[in-house]
Amino acid sequence: MSEQPSDRRRFRRIAFDARTELTQDGHVWSVQLVDLSLKGLLVQRPQEWHGHRYESFDVDIHLDAETDVKMQVRLTHDDHGQLGFVCEHIDLDSISHLRRIIELNLGDQEELEREFAALLEI
Repeated sequence: MSEQPSDRRRFRRIAFDARTELTQDGHVWSVQLVDLSLKGLLVQRPQEWHGHRYESFDVDIHLDAETDVKMQVRLTHDDHGQLGFVCEHIDLDSISHLRRIIELNLGDQEELEREFAALLEI
């Protein structure tokens, strides 16, 4: 999933707060989730940040004690104390949970369907 400038306009960001962890090469960072979309997520850069930009990260967004959204992501930008990631892989359960979060927050089934269709085109 490569990110093009037009992708940023196709996918609505949803402000969302959930316990979130990034992992890479045995390092684990607890991060504050700023927002997420069907395409990726934005987090506050943690104090002890030393992630490798050109290697994938695993992200785990804990929705509740039994439900997580897990995906592999790639860092796309590190600006103004925030890290932006694009999703490279997500399993079926996680995309179902993410879709439901987006659906509940958009409140517009047609817009959700357009975004989901755009995601499948990439």
